[in-house]
Amino acid sequence: MTATDSAAPPSRETGNSEETQYLSLIRDILETGETRNDRTGTGTIALFAPPQLRFNLNNDTFPLLTTKRVFWRGVVEELLWFIRGQTDAHTLRAQGVHIWDGNGSREFLDSRGLTHRREGDLGPVYGFQWRHFGAEYVDADRDYTGQGVDQLSENIMSAWNPADIHKMALPPCHMFAQFFVSNPGTDQATLSCRCTRDRAILGWVFRLILLVTGLKPGVFVHCMGDTHIYANHVEALNVQIEREPRPFPRLIINRVPERIEDFTIEDLELVGYTPHGKIHMDMAV
Repeated sequence: MTATDSAAPPSRETGNSEETQYLSLIRDILETGETRNDRTGTGTIALFAPPQLRFNLNNDTFPLLTTKRVFWRGVVEELLWFIRGQTDAHTLRAQGVHIWDGNGSREFLDSRGLTHRREGDLGPVYGFQWRHFGAEYVDADRDYTGQGVDQLSENIMSAWNPADIHKMALPPCHMFAQFFVSNPGTDQATLSCRCTRDRAILGWVFRLILLVTGLKPGVFVHCMGDTHIYANHVEALNVQIEREPRPFPRLIINRVPERIEDFTIEDLELVGYTPHGKIHMDMAV
């Protein structure tokens, strides 16, 4: 950590007040949260149902954190993987993205009682629920074309399917999204999205939906329930909340395919991303 990275606490006068609201939430959890046990044995500090976070997406703004460097390519590849309805961690690993490696390991799957699954088969997790809700999950290698409900074509999307939770390597954190069109049928029509619980990756899917529908961006609203920090992330987050937010980057789309699942990372360009340095945080598995 350099002197630049450890400046005074973020000012409310910062040019990026939207990231400041996120940092303020982290500070509130650290200062007033409840110490709790969790499934990983790591332990958490948690608040329940804090105020929602709102992000304006006008002018191609993309709300990617600037107080630490985010692995952009990993975010893109994981989300495209979800959009395609894929559930094989090995597919991501082949792209150099290891987000799901731990949860797809033989040891972890066995600990979840999924001894019949091959390594890397995560079960009916996010992408399967988004594109094939209600279909019978067999394995990650099956073709589910035309099966179940394709929720990406609906106004509401749920990754929480109680009938399938026991089949998943992990139950969903980002569980629910609702879309809202303002001024429909006019040239001022905008699409907004509200996401319930945890990481804001649905904001990313939301931007791709905007492109396919031809609507203008509105706002992204992030609502949370059990809002927690893992105990092994406290030291890193104490560094992050001392950093001054910088302007969010812009997301430029170089090609818009006819189908949302046909986007590739080459179609997407992040412009003006100048974050502070990386902060390492171990994933709790």
